[in-house]
Amino acid sequence: MAVAVHTNALTAISAPVRQTTHWTDRLAHLGILLTAVVLIAFLAMPLAAILLQSFEGKNGEFAGLTNFVAYAKTPALLTSLWNSIWVSVAVTLIAVPLAFVFAYALTRSCMRFKALFRGISLIPILAPSLLSAISLIYWFGNQGVLKGAMQGVGITQIYGAPGIVIAECFAVFPHALMILITALTLADARLYEAAAAMGTSASRKFFTITLPGAKYGLLSAALVTFTLVMTDFGIPKVIGGNFNVLATDVFKLVIGQQDFAKGAVVAILLLLPAVLTFAVDHYVSRKQTAMLTARAVPYKATPARGYDRAMMAYCVVISLLMLLMLGMAIFASFVSFWPYNLTPSTRHYVLGLVDGEVAEGLVNSLKMAAGTAFVGTALVFFSAYLLEKTKGANWLRAPVRMLAMLPMAVPGLVLGLGYIFFFNAAANPLNALYHTTALLTLCTIVHFYTTGHLTAVTALKSLDGEFEAVSASLKVPWYKTFWRVTLPICTPALVDIARYFFINAMTTISAVVFLYSPETKVASIAILNLDEAGEIGAAAAMAVMIAGISAVATGLFMLLARWVDRRTQAWRGPR
Repeated sequence: MAVAVHTNALTAISAPVRQTTHWTDRLAHLGILLTAVVLIAFLAMPLAAILLQSFEGKNGEFAGLTNFVAYAKTPALLTSLWNSIWVSVAVTLIAVPLAFVFAYALTRSCMRFKALFRGISLIPILAPSLLSAISLIYWFGNQGVLKGAMQGVGITQIYGAPGIVIAECFAVFPHALMILITALTLADARLYEAAAAMGTSASRKFFTITLPGAKYGLLSAALVTFTLVMTDFGIPKVIGGNFNVLATDVFKLVIGQQDFAKGAVVAILLLLPAVLTFAVDHYVSRKQTAMLTARAVPYKATPARGYDRAMMAYCVVISLLMLLMLGMAIFASFVSFWPYNLTPSTRHYVLGLVDGEVAEGLVNSLKMAAGTAFVGTALVFFSAYLLEKTKGANWLRAPVRMLAMLPMAVPGLVLGLGYIFFFNAAANPLNALYHTTALLTLCTIVHFYTTGHLTAVTALKSLDGEFEAVSASLKVPWYKTFWRVTLPICTPALVDIARYFFINAMTTISAVVFLYSPETKVASIAILNLDEAGEIGAAAAMAVMIAGISAVATGLFMLLARWVDRRTQAWRGPR
């Protein structure tokens, strides 16, 4: 009897233990699944709709490559493709070196007023991209202040390629600068000390240490700049004149000619450079070696009077050009009647807000921006936490991570066009969202999803996994750990994500240009309409208003960040 009992006990011990999933883990898996559903419905499906539309005929029949062949046989459209490519290359070759020297001055010199110069360099982010185009028209247009000076250097008019190139350089400068500052900050002082001990000249240090160390940042900045210019709509629309590019072609084909098939073909062409850029950037990042090791010594610039003065002079020139661009837009917005009556007046503001119905657009923009900041931040951070800090459902995590990275490779104009094809279909159960503020908000969230996601993942990866391990050992549900530990620690990242969503929602044009209705028109689109109506003064006034609102919002977010730091980050301070 005893032997039988002992045998049964051994059998029970040796039998495999059946692993059961706790209901809290199932809740986490459900959250990841819901994230996947949202990204599929509002990202993957609209892109698939563009692809399907490009293969359909006018009556919805399958047309194969007919639309692509027809596009290739249209000389005007091919000219637009070439125009987009060479203009994007030109802006990249101009803006990236300018931004690199500016970043070099901020990180590798001891000049004064670095914070001031850094703040000025961020001005273009606070305004719609078309503000620079409007300002250039007042500087160099047919009735511009410096029209004669422009003709003196061999440029007959600012409309067309010259205006697009200059305006785009202003618009993309801060994007390239932020990447390059990060690249130049990561430097090991020991390399420079060793080079100095060997008597290496400053120029050789630059070409053998600095440039190789920053090559990934340079490539990333170039790829981002090229993609931003290639897919921008506002600047070519305002100052492009008869110089057509792919972004304006999409608008003309879809809105003007109702040729959705060719519009889909152009959208795919716009998508290809962005996807290629994303792929190259991903490949190079995998090859990039770490510039800072555990034994690295942070690089600190040493004072050099002549060098520091030269760097400061350069930053003064660039900052002055940016202030002149913004200043002209502000000045023109208060001029009574350009160029005949320069008396200060609020006429353009009244015209834009009342007659141009931009007041309603500003309200819609604020609603969309607030919704994007709140809903986008919550969705991005919560989904990133579920992906990074919970276990199980591995078959679902990789696809969701891929979907979270995909918006980085999708231009806003392409995403908005996909929303037309997908949500305007009568058979789609989500058709009720079409032409609503909710859809504009969701489109904006998806458009800027990747940057928010990467910010959240970076913040979460900095937290030790022992938090979750200890919680699991104490049988504390993951959502309590999230609420009591992770969320308070990561609140600074939450504020940064919310600020990013809010500012971009206020200034975006390309992502929503196809989706608004008269009731849901946002301020950035209203500015385009004012420009088309010939009211460029009112358009300038409204662009300045958006920049002002964005600046105030940035200040409020900075105050919120300080308050959050005092309330939740006291543990980081000295004890």
